[in-house]
Amino acid sequence: MALASPITAHSALPDHTQLPDSDGAIVENFQEHPQSILLTESLWPVLEQLHPDGQFAVGQNSGIYWRYTDPPLRGCLAPDWFYVPDVPPMLGGEVRRSYVLWKEEEPPVLLIEFASGDGSLERDRTPDVGKFWIYERRIRPAYYAIFSFVSSQLEVYQLVGHHFEPLETNERGHFPIAPMGIELGVWEGEYKNFSLPWLRCWDANGMLLPVDSERADQERQRADEEKQRADEEKQRADEEKQRADRLAARLRELGEPPD
Repeated sequence: MALASPITAHSALPDHTQLPDSDGAIVENFQEHPQSILLTESLWPVLEQLHPDGQFAVGQNSGIYWRYTDPPLRGCLAPDWFYVPDVPPMLGGEVRRSYVLWKEEEPPVLLIEFASGDGSLERDRTPDVGKFWIYERRIRPAYYAIFSFVSSQLEVYQLVGHHFEPLETNERGHFPIAPMGIELGVWEGEYKNFSLPWLRCWDANGMLLPVDSERADQERQRADEEKQRADEEKQRADEEKQRADRLAARLRELGEPPD
């Protein structure tokens, strides 16, 4: 069991530059990296709208230090994805190496684990050891989501008081994340070179939040539709002119002025 440090003053505890930023673990699933990118890329415009000052942080398989221990990594967990509001993206001009709770004390709003197995690790409630217990009792995100790559199932918990409570889906089958104005759900389709079920985000009206490539496709589709409408308008105008020309020619044959 990890030994708690006798140091109690937060100012005396190490910061992100003095703590390990890697435990050498291998990523367990090739889907994990593109899944993280998909979430971050689609959510970025939402986060920029929520934080016009740019004060927020997104971690992807990055460490959260929740307790100072010896060795330090025993007091650290690395969620697959998390978002923290109202904190600077950089510290002292340096990119964050980890998120250290005793230095900032702002918990994540949303924390997500991608389960490559049966999800038992992500639901482990063993005190001081299990992920679920540490997230619920120590890191305390407002919402904790578990997405299984094996079953394509999504479960979301909301922190109510001191405990996680299962969150119910809405009429669209999505989980509403109220502070962010979004919904979480499962979408099946192609991203990068994978055709799989993915964890995706929708806005509060149920519109899928696109990534850049999808936005470009939407713009091209809108441009094609505009061009098609313009072509149809031109065709109708040409047909009207042809009818008018035929009518004018017929009137002249009858000795009537076309006007």
